Amino acid sequence: MNHFSLQLTAAVVLALSPCARALETDDQAAAHKIALDLAGAFGNDGFKLRDGHWTGTLEVGKAQVIQINLYAGNQYWFSAGATSQAKTLSITLYDEAGKPMVVDPYNDEGKAAAGFSPEASGPYYLQIKEVVGAASTFCLIYSYK
Repeated sequence: MNHFSLQLTAAVVLALSPCARALETDDQAAAHKIALDLAGAFGNDGFKLRDGHWTGTLEVGKAQVIQINLYAGNQYWFSAGATSQAKTLSITLYDEAGKPMVVDPYNDEGKAAAGFSPEASGPYYLQIKEVVGAASTFCLIYSYK
């Protein structure tokens, strides 16, 4: 079993549909605002915000994994924001075989982004991890063009 498979097995795969919850908690709303502010920068480059978002809890060293379908020929930016307890977030993208993809990374305190243009359409896995900080709430959104 490769490293990614072990990591995926150990991680909780978020099976939540975007916007599945009618009411957001204060922490979810705060994390959502941070992610939206970050994604706004990509809107200036023609990226459209995808409807929906994912929220959850991050603990240091314990990754959350989200499966998404991406399409060849599109460009994507994945933006994550977390509440103030988070200091350093990382976003890693894997193809369906568990191979890490090369992304254009961005990191700042409590937020991270990753740009990616897939060569093949299909399922991909986004891993969001808090590297430094304390347990926090995160929100992930993505933009495309």
